[in-house]
Amino acid sequence: MTQAREPLTDPVAMRALAHPARLAILNRLQVEGPATATEVAEVVGVTPSAASYHLRMLAKYGFAEDAPARGDGRERLWRSGPRGVAVSPDPDDRPEVRAAKDLLIKAVRDQAADEVARALDNFDRESREWREASVFTRTVLLVDAEELKELNNRIDDLLAPYRVTRRDRSEAPVGARVSEAQVNLFPRAERRPHGLPRDSGLPDDGR
Repeated sequence: MTQAREPLTDPVAMRALAHPARLAILNRLQVEGPATATEVAEVVGVTPSAASYHLRMLAKYGFAEDAPARGDGRERLWRSGPRGVAVSPDPDDRPEVRAAKDLLIKAVRDQAADEVARALDNFDRESREWREASVFTRTVLLVDAEELKELNNRIDDLLAPYRVTRRDRSEAPVGARVSEAQVNLFPRAERRPHGLPRDSGLPDDGR
């Protein structure tokens, strides 16, 4: 979801972006191109006035900007801005920065989970071609930190030419659709044993 993948560090900008409607609006602009407040409002499910407010907030922090006018130029047109969205926690983050990062990451992950849920709900209505091309996997790895970093770089390089913000639609093959890749690479946190639950269903022996 980015053109320039410079890590975000401004807590105010991250908190401004960590709003479901703003993330949805930004996604709409990146996927389908410039739009008016009314057009994004219809997609996101907010009023045009609310969409205008969210667009101004996105523009304030560089996530959206004015686009060249169309037609008679009476309506204000917006497009995604030059600022990309890349967030990664750092041990040296100040508390307010880390809190803002956590908030934005959770908002993005919630949006990603919603996309998966919608895809699964619609899966049986897809053609056999698209069903066979879709993958929902979870793979447990055994790697060191350098290998995990290298794996991320290789995946990023593999996906880069296909990014919707980068690929020229006129050069995409016939039948190309907006699709999504979700990648999470992280070391598993230790699972602490819960302990054995007390079985309250056993008869009371009186002790």
